[in-house]
Amino acid sequence: MQTKTHIFFDLDHTIWDFDRNAEETLTELYSEYKLDTLGLNSCAEFITTYTENNHQLWADYHLGKITKDVLRAERFNKTFIQLGIHPDQVPHQFEDDYVKISPTKTNLFDGANQVLSYLQNKYTLHIISNGFKETTLTKMNLSALNPYFTNVIISEDIGVNKPNPLIFEQALSKAKANKTESIMIGDSLEADIYGALNFGMDAIFFNPLKKEKPEDVKDQIHHLEELFDLF
Repeated sequence: MQTKTHIFFDLDHTIWDFDRNAEETLTELYSEYKLDTLGLNSCAEFITTYTENNHQLWADYHLGKITKDVLRAERFNKTFIQLGIHPDQVPHQFEDDYVKISPTKTNLFDGANQVLSYLQNKYTLHIISNGFKETTLTKMNLSALNPYFTNVIISEDIGVNKPNPLIFEQALSKAKANKTESIMIGDSLEADIYGALNFGMDAIFFNPLKKEKPEDVKDQIHHLEELFDLF
């Protein structure tokens, strides 16, 4: 690892704790919208169902199967209907409120600030995110992450998502780095890990849920603090 000089991080689900921040936001909105009066059994079931749908839609978005607008239109609509809410009763303002509130949450994965502070003194750090531009910049700003990173590369600016090699090419160009001195760290096997590996760049799979690791993925960590030993 000592040959590396540039480290590229994913943001959501890698540094910024997307699911924890979503859970806080959805708990607030569940109460505000009085969703129990619509017949929903519990806030926990609502969050679980949403999380499953959101993860699947994001996987499709990474691969270019759906657009940003489709993702935003479908994730809550699908969740409400799946839980038995009549389409006429679906609160369509819910998505807008979620997008307004969620990026203001600042929960990071354990050790994120300590690890980034340590790495910043030895390497040049960058973000490559498939997240929506406005929300990504809000998350970075309010979570005080900007000082750690030299560049923030957002797919909406490039015009393609990870795993498309063009976004990695653009990221390296912006960083004035080459493949051999660079490494990608992220939670998505498809977008982050295979995206980087297929581009010819090393990658570390951030796997906090301890999912089964494919044999062709060499390096993984379960906690960000493991990066102290690797770098």
